[in-house]
Amino acid sequence: MSTIAHRHIDVDGFNVFYREAGPADGPKLLLLHGFPSSSHMFRDLIPLLSERFHIVAPDLPGFGLSDMPSRDAFSYTFDNIANVIDRFTEVIGFDRYAVYVFDYGAPTGFRLALRHPERITGIVSQNGNAYEEGLSDGWNPIRAYWQAPTQANRDALRALLTKETTKWQYTHGVPDLSTISPDGYALDDYYMSRPGAHEVQLDLFGDYRNNVALYPAFQAYFREHQPKLLAVWGKNDPFFLPPGAEAFRRDIPHADVRFFDTGHFALETHAAQIAAAITEFLAH
Repeated sequence: MSTIAHRHIDVDGFNVFYREAGPADGPKLLLLHGFPSSSHMFRDLIPLLSERFHIVAPDLPGFGLSDMPSRDAFSYTFDNIANVIDRFTEVIGFDRYAVYVFDYGAPTGFRLALRHPERITGIVSQNGNAYEEGLSDGWNPIRAYWQAPTQANRDALRALLTKETTKWQYTHGVPDLSTISPDGYALDDYYMSRPGAHEVQLDLFGDYRNNVALYPAFQAYFREHQPKLLAVWGKNDPFFLPPGAEAFRRDIPHADVRFFDTGHFALETHAAQIAAAITEFLAH
């Protein structure tokens, strides 16, 4: 088992924290986390893949140990998050790589694929959505904010940023709650409790509408380039529904779609199974 290095790197003045493991000459794999997490969510997956792959897992801007500049200094949009991660891959020399996308990692990683299709060797989507049928009714309060971005609608979303809701995201849909380590949601809550973090997340809730607007472009990319794609999906996810995973086959007929009896954070319960699926998928 290779050592996991914990690093910081300057990306055009933006400090990005990342985890790195595996042989430098191995196939490159970029892991992109989601809300409200950080690269810590890959703590169980990385050791299972690091013998074979050169793995890098950054904390997205505003998350984890990466910079969280003030909203006056940095506009928190998914375009800007993708800009930083795009440059991050260039600075560390990730010229061709497979990408694992989860939750917010999906609109980030899919933007990279749109910009540089020649760099993408494969996509693993773990509850990383690109189809409207994948969005559950749990998005309705956020949709209301998209349609009427009032202060009242913004404030209504603060319920999604509480300690209780973060824990619920980890535990909902998990048959055996004893399998969920409290470390993940406790660390997420710690980062979310930093001054200014809630306003950053509310900005991203509002900007998510631009991800949905890009779904047709993501789907056109799938149809045109036919990337290798593996969907590994917690089937009980309250936010991203199984039809969102099945829809990949509409545009990529050879997509490999697998469901697991777990919730949103599938790696918390099924890291070994997902690692095996990734190893098999990327070996061909």
